[in-house]
Amino acid sequence: QRLCTSRRNRRRLDMQNVLLAVPSSAPGGMDAAVNAHFGHCDVYTIVKIEDGKITDTKVIPSLPHGDCLAPVKFLADQGVKALISGGMGMRPLSGFQQNGIDVFHGQGKNSVSEAVNALIAGELPVFPAAAACTGCGDH
Repeated sequence: QRLCTSRRNRRRLDMQNVLLAVPSSAPGGMDAAVNAHFGHCDVYTIVKIEDGKITDTKVIPSLPHGDCLAPVKFLADQGVKALISGGMGMRPLSGFQQNGIDVFHGQGKNSVSEAVNALIAGELPVFPAAAACTGCGDH
């Protein structure tokens, strides 16, 4: 089984074996809400996927939003290779792309579990540049 099987969403990364971050509302975890905006999340729920199955989860604190690229570097340093986000600005989106981290759009998914399972099922689109916010007032 391959994730993101539509031509539009096929990625270079093997999504069957990946460390995934989901910006989440406190307290984090699989039942937490997917935060509406990457840069303002309470915590990150980190999900390890092996052979297309969730094998481990942990919650790590978010960083202050002062520098948009600090959280990108922080997650890259944690070994994250994919991220599901409800929203983000163009600067962090570009930063993730430059660090080889695939970003998927999780808008409308109510929980981390729902978003991760949608990714595993190949149902999440790649986060389009057109969806990046410019002012964050609506997140």
